[in-house]
Amino acid sequence: MHIDELKRKSIESRKKILKYIYNAKAGHTGGSLSILDILNVLYNNVMNISPENFNSKTRDIFIQSKGHCVEALYVVLADKGFFPEEDLLTLCQYKSPYIGHPTKAIPGIEQNTGGLGHGLPICAGAALAAKRDNSNVKVFTILGDGEMAEGSNWEAMMFAAHYKLDNLCAILDYNKLQITAPNADVMGLEPIDQKMEAFGWAVIHVDGHNLEELSQVLNNLPLKNGKPSFIIAHTTKGKGISYMENVLKWHHGVPSKEQYDLAVEELDKQLQELETVLK
Repeated sequence: MHIDELKRKSIESRKKILKYIYNAKAGHTGGSLSILDILNVLYNNVMNISPENFNSKTRDIFIQSKGHCVEALYVVLADKGFFPEEDLLTLCQYKSPYIGHPTKAIPGIEQNTGGLGHGLPICAGAALAAKRDNSNVKVFTILGDGEMAEGSNWEAMMFAAHYKLDNLCAILDYNKLQITAPNADVMGLEPIDQKMEAFGWAVIHVDGHNLEELSQVLNNLPLKNGKPSFIIAHTTKGKGISYMENVLKWHHGVPSKEQYDLAVEELDKQLQELETVLK
């Protein structure tokens, strides 16, 4: 997909994320907005995955370890045609399968996640299985930066490096805020690049909202043959909504009617500005 179309889709998808969270009166707003551009690029410009091939052994695999930001994943999957988008009007409602964390009950979702530190270990196993099948399948996951405190991630990182899983890519949503405080105050990650390199991974820093840069890097994996790839995507929590950006309370804040209308107004203005530039 052309970068201009990706830019348009990111803005439109942010509107949808807010719409369904506002309707549900529940959701992880800030983090969903920070990972949206990564998901947009993965599903539209990188991965071999669709409703048609989802049950094929040759499809690529994506598991969202940062499961609490499932609203962004739901919107992207609906846009790809895995299920009707109007289903998301039932988000977090009684008996709806569209709950607040990924579940295999939803078409297009590989694994139940949300217990932090689970996604990467599953991905490492899937990547090893693909290697042993001599398959070209690539395996991707998005990790939360607060999630990096989980020991299971570091066990999986050792495992992936030991087995030279260069078909595995972990993307860190590095927005630097978690539920209670900045990461630096809770459990500092730095120097995260040096730590990952010491664990045997190839590492690169990217702007997690630069669609061109994300497409370039993700379409040229592995970063180094024989090593799993770790992409440190510098993002902004609440990206795209001025009053939400880098504000801790929007980790799982739900906008009021006034705040929702203001956010939609901002995004509509962004769309208008984009269309002006593209003319």
